[in-house]
Amino acid sequence: MPSDKSTQDPPVFQFTNCWILKHHELQREDLWVRDGKILNPEKLFFDEKKPADIQLDCKGSIIAPGFIDVQINGGFGVDFSQATDDVASGISLVAQKILSHGVTSFCPTLVTSPPSVYSKVLPQISVRNGGPHGAGVLGVHLEGPFISKEKRGAHPEHYLRTFETGAFQDVLATYSCLDGVKIVTLAPEMKRSGEVIRELTKRGICVSVGHSIANLSQAEEAVHHGATFITHLFNAMLPFHHRDPGIVGLLTSDQIPPGRQVFYGMISDGIHTNPAALRIAHRADPKGLVLVTDAIMAMGLPPGRHTLGQQVVEVDGLNTYIAGTKTLSGSIATMDTCVRHFREATGCSVETALEAASLHPAQLLKIEDRKGTLDYDSDADFLLLDNSLHVQATYIAGQQVWRKDDFMI
Repeated sequence: MPSDKSTQDPPVFQFTNCWILKHHELQREDLWVRDGKILNPEKLFFDEKKPADIQLDCKGSIIAPGFIDVQINGGFGVDFSQATDDVASGISLVAQKILSHGVTSFCPTLVTSPPSVYSKVLPQISVRNGGPHGAGVLGVHLEGPFISKEKRGAHPEHYLRTFETGAFQDVLATYSCLDGVKIVTLAPEMKRSGEVIRELTKRGICVSVGHSIANLSQAEEAVHHGATFITHLFNAMLPFHHRDPGIVGLLTSDQIPPGRQVFYGMISDGIHTNPAALRIAHRADPKGLVLVTDAIMAMGLPPGRHTLGQQVVEVDGLNTYIAGTKTLSGSIATMDTCVRHFREATGCSVETALEAASLHPAQLLKIEDRKGTLDYDSDADFLLLDNSLHVQATYIAGQQVWRKDDFMI
């Protein structure tokens, strides 16, 4: 005798007594989840005529989409730019550790490195879904080596590259493989950068401008070629000048193609960007702001000496410098800390702070149909947070993958 169909269906979970971030507002309603997706309860009621199988009392928590970190160099003793034989285990360790900070998807980031590092590391990083094992990997962010010597920051000068006669062939020769690459940061003032931006964009790779001395017209030209992101705004670029605002001017440029949003990353750690600069950027273009950690291997570790790719860096309090200098080299901030600091520094709404770490990075990567929202049929990657935006529990595909010790639902 065939079994009853209802016993074969995945269970329906109903998260109650919560505030849901939906359509840019916190709404007092329930969240319904089945088989890893956000469910439309009306279809359940009217088409299937059934209630939830399991109800979960969220105790007044905020439910928000999981955070997406598109620039993270490592953490917890792992440096993604180190050419080890077991890169995958390092990725897995970081992926697991960042669950407690609300990150459900991320882009492992490699700083400027010799070609031998790219050829060894990139084949070991694969795009994968998140789960109890850790946050999902959306693809690699390659920051450099096609960047400005003058604005290289913590990137080692002797590994910087330019686009020679082959242009895009130089890119392929340097990286050895573009499979699984999601973002490339380059300096748009470099000769032949336009054709490189077009080729990368054709392959579905997001191009970001950064570590650059580009003026505004060069930055605008890069956008016309397909660039859609700015790497850590204000850091490693020309300072704003009223006669030529440089890359920063993209936030209010009237030369952006109609319907195009230029997004910009910000390291809201209280170190890299003054609160006033955060406020200026946010008020100029609130829809483009993407919070990033730019975290290095020292995140989660005590102060001392660590690495960032080929460089030795020193952690002094909340600051990270290239050893022996005062050049900032990434951060040790976690994403939930960045969200809270951003909200406090700008006075923005809870909704705005949460979307800067979820919806906006999803829109940047063109995955907002499945990530970064709690819309029906999107992936059930979400967080339970208290009113001060501390993460209480993290869910991926509807499954609890981390929770605070004293939090039970």
